[in-house]
Amino acid sequence: MPDNYPQRIVCLTEEPTEVLYALGQQHRIVGISGFTVRPAQARREKPKVSAFTSAKVDEIVRLEPDLAIGFSDIQADIAQALIKKGIEVWIANHRSVAGILAYVRRLGALVGVRDEAERYAGELQAHIQRVQDAAARLASRPGVYFEEWDKPLICAIRWVSELIEIAGGIDVFADRSSSSLARGRIVADPNEVIDAAPDLIIGSWCGKKFRPEQVAARPGWLRIPAVRDGELHEIKSSVILQPGPAAVTDGLDALHTIIARRARHSANR
Repeated sequence: MPDNYPQRIVCLTEEPTEVLYALGQQHRIVGISGFTVRPAQARREKPKVSAFTSAKVDEIVRLEPDLAIGFSDIQADIAQALIKKGIEVWIANHRSVAGILAYVRRLGALVGVRDEAERYAGELQAHIQRVQDAAARLASRPGVYFEEWDKPLICAIRWVSELIEIAGGIDVFADRSSSSLARGRIVADPNEVIDAAPDLIIGSWCGKKFRPEQVAARPGWLRIPAVRDGELHEIKSSVILQPGPAAVTDGLDALHTIIARRARHSANR
């Protein structure tokens, strides 16, 4: 492999780790995020050198990376600290399903395996299309309230909102999903959820377990169809809140399973 491609990469979030393993380039990774779940092999093989908002900068420097890869403006301080140490940094900031596929292609090109990345992105796109085709056959499209956090209430980020639509649902707060920052997706008045009357409530509280009994106990929420019918579900944040392959495979499949079940139930009433 030519020397002009990165050989020692630190992954500050999970998605570059997952992509590089999928492309057979895991030998380039010298450090990963402590929040990495996928692939499980990475947790056994690679040193954990960062969280999401902090990193062991001196430890990263000792690894002598020629590239560090992170995600979003939230990691700006980490990026700045590494740049000051002379380390090249790439911070991706994609927030859509199309952005996830483009990210796979860009990362593959960056490490010199453009063709492999193109094939992998094509496989992910084909999976998305299969789910979308199955969703088109559903008898109805349930309304979905996706809750990313509970205090305050934060609704779905853009790629999750798009995946809900692909999976056959309707995101009741789709108009807020384009906000890249969480504060733009705060549902300040819980009565807004009551008024939206979602058929499904799907929780993915980043970093902690979703508590459907707490959601159901919120004042007035028994009037919501999803609460009335016991349609409160959890999807693990590790497969839906990372803008990488997991979201468009396992995350999308989990959404479609929940949505399709509700659609069938409604059709059989």
